[in-house]
Amino acid sequence: MSRGILAFVVGLAAVPLAAQAPAPAPPDAAAAPAATAAPATGAKIWIGHYAEYEEYLKTAPIDRVTSVPIGVTHPKRAFFAPGGLVESVVVKHLPMGQRGGFWESYKSEIAAYEMDRLLDLGMVPVTVERRVEGDLASIQLWVKGTRLLKDVDQSKCPRPIEWAKQACRQRVFDNLIANIDRNAGNLLVDDQWNLILIDHSRAFASDKMPFEKEMMRIDKEMFARMKALDEASLMQHIRPLVLSDSQVRAILKRRDKIVADFERLAGERGEAAVFPF
Repeated sequence: MSRGILAFVVGLAAVPLAAQAPAPAPPDAAAAPAATAAPATGAKIWIGHYAEYEEYLKTAPIDRVTSVPIGVTHPKRAFFAPGGLVESVVVKHLPMGQRGGFWESYKSEIAAYEMDRLLDLGMVPVTVERRVEGDLASIQLWVKGTRLLKDVDQSKCPRPIEWAKQACRQRVFDNLIANIDRNAGNLLVDDQWNLILIDHSRAFASDKMPFEKEMMRIDKEMFARMKALDEASLMQHIRPLVLSDSQVRAILKRRDKIVADFERLAGERGEAAVFPF
């Protein structure tokens, strides 16, 4: 493993802690090579079964709802009847609006999942809209068998190159969706060293790119998928979940800047340094 990639992996642990702790099929992307999602191992049980999990979360009877003792957005946990496809989900009742100086929306949770699907990343758990206890909310698969990144010793990862690839994808993804609230308390790691992304209620509202200075490497598959995004697909999949057309166009502006920055870096440092995966 190169010294640069090792430094990047170790740097992921330095994500600052913040106050908050823890669809339709993607359009034809023939213009880009098919990205390879993480295999359905470890805690990522939804990989390859998206439609089945989406339908279950939307329609299965909810048995009970409890409070979650952490998180400034006051999420809840809903349980389904024992023996079903899914044991429980995270529920967020957050209508679009300003809270504590931040723009938040439960729909941003769903939009982040839809963007993950468009990019074929398999990093955001299945998330859908549903009415819970009388109010519309996002419900997201509660991922079992994981730890918070802040509780993980990354030096023990047996596949550091793959881990670095996931870390790079996370930072580019957060820049693309303007996720200003990423921290080591909302990154999950399972026993297969899959990186799982949760808590996106503050995404899409800002043009700020929180990891702009740390985007140094990306895999070719995600880069091609990102370049293939177009306004029509974003209007179909993301526009119903955000406040305005301008927020969709802001995604494309951020995408264009990310692409330009990587292409500039490739020209300066060589493609092998910027696209090593």
